[in-house]
Amino acid sequence: MDASLLLEYGWVLLILIVLEGILAADNALVMAVMVKHLPEDQRKKALFYGLAGAVVLRFGALFAISFLVNVWQVQAIGALYLLYISINHLVKRHILKKDDDGVGNPKKQSGFWGTVLKVELADLAFAVDSILAAVALAVTLSPSGLPEIGGIDGGQFIIIFAGGLIGVIIMRFAANAFVRLLKKRPNLESAAFAIVGWVGVKLALYTLAHKDIALISKHFIESPLWKGIFWTVLVGIAVAGWFLSKDESNEEADETPLKKAENE
Repeated sequence: MDASLLLEYGWVLLILIVLEGILAADNALVMAVMVKHLPEDQRKKALFYGLAGAVVLRFGALFAISFLVNVWQVQAIGALYLLYISINHLVKRHILKKDDDGVGNPKKQSGFWGTVLKVELADLAFAVDSILAAVALAVTLSPSGLPEIGGIDGGQFIIIFAGGLIGVIIMRFAANAFVRLLKKRPNLESAAFAIVGWVGVKLALYTLAHKDIALISKHFIESPLWKGIFWTVLVGIAVAGWFLSKDESNEEADETPLKKAENE
């Protein structure tokens, strides 16, 4: 590669690292929400299985790029699942006001393996979204001249692979951090599910822009306008969720002296 081509590839790799990092953080946030009801020892195991599944599914998706890009049903299933878990949570929490089973008993949470299965399904949906986003960036690069891998130029494949690997590394460290954050600010859970739904909307629009459906212009999906709308809304949800959430650790600290006074 000449210097200009290396610069082009390096710039796209930098953008892809940021993009994959954000998507990995979303994935880690979903995992944190899904496992937080488990006991600590089971929660750690569930996060481990979730991270392992994310690695396998992301790199599995990487080697099935042509399949994921050409079969819109795969994209549709991922979009529907993300939208389902988002809407289901938000409706129960904020419209039905149900934190229990409807008769005053604590709601039944999924067991360990049920939770792991839900995490893996979310991993699959995010893997599809991650690879589609990476492909959309990488295919704009000039051909490197390297042998094709997975139906795309070898240089483009390497860029996608590197971005995905770094995203998984970010996810590894983000998952535990999000678990701690959700325990500290539990109301962020709703913002997390809203973000999940918004990513589902994005994946649904990709599906509708597929050449076999073409209900939405592919040019719009790839346009700076849509990308700007997507990231603005995503950041807005995150910021609103943060400022509308109470820091319960501070509340507990404030209550401690009162409890001591009462005991005295």
